[in-house]
Amino acid sequence: MDVIINRLRSKLASVKGAKLFLTPAQDLRMGGRATKAQYQYALQSDSLPALLTWAPKLVERLQTYPQLADANSDQQVEGRQVRVVVDKNLAGSLGIQSSQVDAVLNDAFGQSQVSNMYSTINQFHVVLVANPELLTDPNYLNKIYLKSAAGKMIPLSAIAHFQNENVPLSVNHQGQFPVVTFSFNLMPGVSLGQAEKLIEQARRDLNMPPSIKGNFAGNAQLFQASLTTLPLLALAAIVAVYIVLGMLYESLIHPLTILSTIPTAGVGALLALLFTGTELSIVAMIGIILLVGIVKKNAIMMVDFAIEAQRERGRTPREAIYEACLVRFRPIIMTSAAAIFGSVPIAVGMGVGSELRQPLGVAIVGGLLVSQVLTLFTTPVVYLAMERLRIKGNRLTQILH
Repeated sequence: MDVIINRLRSKLASVKGAKLFLTPAQDLRMGGRATKAQYQYALQSDSLPALLTWAPKLVERLQTYPQLADANSDQQVEGRQVRVVVDKNLAGSLGIQSSQVDAVLNDAFGQSQVSNMYSTINQFHVVLVANPELLTDPNYLNKIYLKSAAGKMIPLSAIAHFQNENVPLSVNHQGQFPVVTFSFNLMPGVSLGQAEKLIEQARRDLNMPPSIKGNFAGNAQLFQASLTTLPLLALAAIVAVYIVLGMLYESLIHPLTILSTIPTAGVGALLALLFTGTELSIVAMIGIILLVGIVKKNAIMMVDFAIEAQRERGRTPREAIYEACLVRFRPIIMTSAAAIFGSVPIAVGMGVGSELRQPLGVAIVGGLLVSQVLTLFTTPVVYLAMERLRIKGNRLTQILH
């Protein structure tokens, strides 16, 4: 999808009189506003004039960066407004009050109910409105008159002058403060972390006042939050697995043998994402967390058999783990092959919405392949090392007692 958008972007930019923004359809979208690009960044301030002044400057600066594409904002400041500035001293000398000016302007541009008409079965409201044709006339204000204290009709232009201004068509708010949201897409090979550095650099180059705060919104904000909580989530998953395995094997040592397979799976997932050019998205992170529960089954098969052989048949640690490798090799290969082949269709990306699921499949397939190759050799080594540590710990405990 991104390849198609990048190919069309240069051709659509040559169309005069129109701007077309293309964004990939997202099945997973969290928060944010409807914008013209995929990622959002929000500027917020307690001063609307300052926000309207600095937001366009930041967008213009970001449009010069080749790493970003389709930089735009939801700021619409091209609205036209006519401000009526009344000379209160002159109006007061003619006996015209401010409330009288407000009432005349309300009758000229608004609607007011002036009477009711009753019939035998119904009633009708009489609403005073100006001729719609006059509302489209820029000189309509020059045709409005007021009555002075002497009873003479005074044109509004005699006691006031008119100022043409540009005003925002709408002002968005977030947390009770005005906010301007601009969106952007990333060029191929550019990460969201690099985009964040570019935005912060642009803000420093412009010397934006500290009263204007900026932060990501929508999916970009969710991605930042996930990066913060991912280490804690992975640690919680590992601790939960350790507790369950510790109760299952009645040991504090051998759960570490099983958990030693997890780093190889994480490295394999990251390498697969790197080689395929797939971004480390939220879905890819979910796949890495799923690997915590998938890849440890190789070690579980071997360690479970070895512990049983030591306890029930009196085998030495070396003999037990060697026999476990021979006996459990076929089940390990069969279960790993089933998991890999089951994830290949997701990694290849077939069907509607495959772009969302593809990082999940790539991470699982890469993690399973690397862990399958390495854990068959590393798990016996770690098992023997843990057994030596356990034996030394038992000897130290006996000496202390």
